[in-house]
Amino acid sequence: MLGSQVLLCVPDGVSAVGTDLREAPGVPSAGVDLADDGEVERLFREEGPFTGVIHTAAYTAVDDAEDDEELAYRVNALACVVLARRCERDDIPLVAVGTDFVFDGEKREPYTELDEPNPISAYGRTKLAGERLAVEEHPRGTRVVRTQWLYGPRGKHFPGKMQELARQLLDGERESLRVVADQYGSPTSTLELAPALWDVLRHGRESLYHAACEGSCSWYEWALATLEYSGLDGVEIEPCPASEYPRKASVPAYSVLDCSRLARLRERGLAPWREALKTYLGSEDR
Repeated sequence: MLGSQVLLCVPDGVSAVGTDLREAPGVPSAGVDLADDGEVERLFREEGPFTGVIHTAAYTAVDDAEDDEELAYRVNALACVVLARRCERDDIPLVAVGTDFVFDGEKREPYTELDEPNPISAYGRTKLAGERLAVEEHPRGTRVVRTQWLYGPRGKHFPGKMQELARQLLDGERESLRVVADQYGSPTSTLELAPALWDVLRHGRESLYHAACEGSCSWYEWALATLEYSGLDGVEIEPCPASEYPRKASVPAYSVLDCSRLARLRERGLAPWREALKTYLGSEDR
């Protein structure tokens, strides 16, 4: 979802090479095992030389990571080590995409890059390990960009699921629709995030940035907005606490990110989340 959008917004004058991720060694696919030094070396040799790398691949199945933290660590941490080490050899920048899940959600104001991480899930732990190890391997060239609540074309995401469930409700295939109202973040469109990653690659100097659409909301508020902008605002949604939907993984109750550092770099922030959502849903209609 994110990687494809990065390739679709390549800046003028830049040529980009993309590759798919192979999540486990020995699994046949057209992708690359990014945690394997040999495969990454071959990629650099056959497709390079490169002037920079944007690393968007990740193990994002948050609940599954609780049962297979080893695989999540390989994808989220070891791949960062391998890529950072290879980029360091060529003295080129690496942008690695991070997550709000590195925080515990106890704060009640937006998290800055200076706040101490405290992940409460296997996913969060492996992502934090990845960003720290990448900086250790390539301290001068690594830029970690933490983001959250992603959605966009060519992927499974919350707005799409809400549209599907709302239509089921209208068709009589389900009796009710309840959405969590006590977890808060910033819905972030890949249409907004992808260009920002290019800006960080070309102009970023800090090792850590936060990148999310402006403003914040609960999942319930996001659902209401999605259905309203989709013309499905006649569907009734009931708010509920997260405790009604127990998960294997602990999820931060509040993970809004302060993105002022990125806004200073770009001289603008990402679009407000409602505006970005309208733009995305409008693009779907086309």
